Amino acid sequence: MADLSGAPNVVDVLTEHARTRGDFRAVAIVPDPSDPASTRWTTYEQLDRAARGCAVDLLRSCRPGDRALLLLPNSAEFVVALLGCFYAGLVPVPSSMPGRYKQDRRRVSAIAGDAEIAAVLTGSDDLDDVLAWTEAESLDVPLLVPDIDPAPLTEPFVPHAADPHDLALLQYTSGSTSDPRGAQVTHRNLLLNALAIDTHLPVREGQRYGGWIPNYHDMGLMGHILTPLLAGRGIALMTPAAFLRRPRAWLELVDQYDIGLSAAPNFAYELCLTRVPEDSIADLDLSRWTRTISGSEPVKASVLEAFAERFAPAGLRPEQLTPCYGMAETTLMISTTSGRAPRVLTVDSDALGTGRVAPAADGAGRALVSCGAPRHLEARIVDPATGDALPEGSVGEIWLRGELVVAGYWRNPGATAATFGNRVANDPADVGGWLRTGDLGALVDGEVYVTGRIKEMMIVRGRNIYPHDIEHELRRQHEELRETVGSVVSVAVGAEERIVVIHEVRRRAQDEELARLAAGMRLTVAREFGLRADAVLLMRRGAVRRTTSGKVQRGAMQALYADGELEPLWADGYPAAQAVAVAAGKRG
Repeated sequence: MADLSGAPNVVDVLTEHARTRGDFRAVAIVPDPSDPASTRWTTYEQLDRAARGCAVDLLRSCRPGDRALLLLPNSAEFVVALLGCFYAGLVPVPSSMPGRYKQDRRRVSAIAGDAEIAAVLTGSDDLDDVLAWTEAESLDVPLLVPDIDPAPLTEPFVPHAADPHDLALLQYTSGSTSDPRGAQVTHRNLLLNALAIDTHLPVREGQRYGGWIPNYHDMGLMGHILTPLLAGRGIALMTPAAFLRRPRAWLELVDQYDIGLSAAPNFAYELCLTRVPEDSIADLDLSRWTRTISGSEPVKASVLEAFAERFAPAGLRPEQLTPCYGMAETTLMISTTSGRAPRVLTVDSDALGTGRVAPAADGAGRALVSCGAPRHLEARIVDPATGDALPEGSVGEIWLRGELVVAGYWRNPGATAATFGNRVANDPADVGGWLRTGDLGALVDGEVYVTGRIKEMMIVRGRNIYPHDIEHELRRQHEELRETVGSVVSVAVGAEERIVVIHEVRRRAQDEELARLAAGMRLTVAREFGLRADAVLLMRRGAVRRTTSGKVQRGAMQALYADGELEPLWADGYPAAQAVAVAAGKRG
């Protein structure tokens, strides 16, 4: 394997792979795992040649340091565009497609504006749509289509020689379309992240990485594409749409392409539980999928347990399930387990509500899953209000420090200082430089247990309530909510916080059925969490807003509810009109 810790930049590593093992089949693009003939293979030598051609095309109109927007699906052309930018010294900016919805277009436009892009790279199948978008946005920049098999160059090309701490790419985080934040990922960040993953999540020699996660998401870009390319492993990729159409296709990909590491959020494992036919499991071989990674969303113990049990006939063992914790601001990896069954703490719900992790006396409480020990990073748990470090077993904000932390946000000094330049208040010896993750969690025996997001946590009658726990329990207990998403939010009425449950349903139903479902959901919230749901809104599928990476936008749903802009199939309880008045009073 190339020296990832000592190489000056990613281009040196990639060109070394092309020189020493050029015929190695580095990338497999798999439209349909059940049809091997449809797979398209690309070697390191082909990638190198195509990247050089792409770099030459880019440098006809751009200069090193310029930003290029990548609007491509999971494809060989995306990999060529990414490498072509590196070879040319440009900064790639992977993004979701503009799409046909205003929200998607606004996000891509905000990213393009914030990055001040100098070029757009897209595929031939999307060229017309992307051209229409650039014209609508008055973007006067070159629009290039990467060629996986370009004509030979007429003159030798020397790739750009970047320094280790030069900007390699901009990874835009999920969230608000009006305030995009581009994490500045350096060449050294990428090399050390690849080394950390390859070291702490090893696969057998000859195995691949891969899956369906979008290439603009940090888990897909850093985990499924750049890490294996740099570590000299193979990649097998399918599209998110192919997975959503037929979740079993992901498992077929793992089986047939000998994938040792494939990652997905919690919802993907839930989807496999409900939509992979029981009688098709024994035909799969999942025994070699040694790094079955769950991350990006809160990892749910019940889902891991059910997934291990359901797919045991396919050879899956509990120790293959690998909870992880990561984020764009740390390139990707923060912490991980490896080689053991998931470690679950059943904690006292009342104690958790007051910020302490304490064992449940009767064995009945909230289940927290360990995401393992921090890797190549220091971690502390800090009171987010005071900045004071908290003792082990306390719930607070997770702060991180180390070489995997990126170089701040692109041209956003205010957000960079607030997020990356922090110092522990009650430690006189602390030199600062801590990253505030915005995540709540605890360290227990040196391992990270994530409990939720600060901005999403609700405080109800003095208790800290995590909305994703309620949403997950509702889906688990009510068949009508399976394969959908929900958003539990709180709305202030005077000095009191009221809980509102907004959830999609699988199918339309008569009012009587929806009324029974809403009543059952109220009962679940009361029985499992000791809380009153003051309103229940049942929505059509797709009505709950999510980011491009699939995370529920609870803040957006809270605002839509407060402003009376939701159109539920069924609603009862605390009326939205009162919330509008409260919200208007706050804004005034």
